[in-house]
Amino acid sequence: MEIKITDGKVSRVAGRLDTERTPLAHRARVIANYLPLEAQRLGADIVHNEDAHYTGIRFNTKAGAVVLEIPPAGGSYRLVLEFDEPDEKTGKTGKVLQQIPQLYSPNGIALQTYEFLRSRGFLK
Repeated sequence: MEIKITDGKVSRVAGRLDTERTPLAHRARVIANYLPLEAQRLGADIVHNEDAHYTGIRFNTKAGAVVLEIPPAGGSYRLVLEFDEPDEKTGKTGKVLQQIPQLYSPNGIALQTYEFLRSRGFLK
């Protein structure tokens, strides 16, 4: 399932005509197709967050929402634990758990993401 967040409103993207057609969205779909079944059962959703300016794959884990942010050219993939509310002291909305360099194939990124979530106890 794909979700789009615009101006604080969350909406479900339905059908092929409404889907994002950007290179980042395509890369997120390819990585999501390589995720192991256990990670897909977590409810892995592709998220297009226009408010926070990222496209990624969101996993609903027992510790909260973890997002694999797809980088624009030159950056690295980031696994971010999203907070329900911004931190009162710093105002941050998430914590970076791991960074994965872009030199890996989509299959490698999917497997590294799954192994990180599995080995750290995020999976239910």
